[in-house]
Amino acid sequence: MAAAIPPGGTLLDTFKKSFVDVPIDAEKDNAISTAEFLEAAESLTTMFDVLGSVAFSPVKSDMLGNVKKLRDRFLAAPLESETIQSLCLNELKTKKHTATEGLLWLTRGLEFTCLALSQNVSKPTEELSDSFRSAYGVTLKPHHGFLIKPVFSAAMSACPYRKDFYSKLGSDQEKVAAELRTYTAALDKIVAILKGFLERKEAKW
Repeated sequence: MAAAIPPGGTLLDTFKKSFVDVPIDAEKDNAISTAEFLEAAESLTTMFDVLGSVAFSPVKSDMLGNVKKLRDRFLAAPLESETIQSLCLNELKTKKHTATEGLLWLTRGLEFTCLALSQNVSKPTEELSDSFRSAYGVTLKPHHGFLIKPVFSAAMSACPYRKDFYSKLGSDQEKVAAELRTYTAALDKIVAILKGFLERKEAKW
């Protein structure tokens, strides 16, 4: 479950790591630091606890399962896996792609969440279910089979009312909105880097 929010703070203050704090080495082809990235991805999944519906459990467990695939590879070959990109490229050299495929699905899940939250923050009158449904349509839905789509559709319909969700993120609504904007902007940048990386020939299996 999500941790208790400190007085005057927001839910983002309870995250072990924020995407804002994930090191990206611009001089090394935007290499993303593995340890911090995985912690930030894990922290993000507590957002689904705040969404409050068991319908979001599959979304959360799917993302955590993909984080685990990457972490298992990181722990198995730490020196070759200091950045997400090197982790995947070195794994592919072994003719395996468990972690790399995990990254592909994790990136899709992160893009879905990022798009839904950033759209919702930018449209103060839009309900969460509409933002999440619209984000799902352009991120995960095209890759999901007919068995998975109803599970995610149920989650979209089970979103809490906007006012109830934001009140759980913190008491100062202006601060909540400002921090969410900063957070989703940082996540959006990371998603764009990862999508570009996964499109490359050397990242295919």
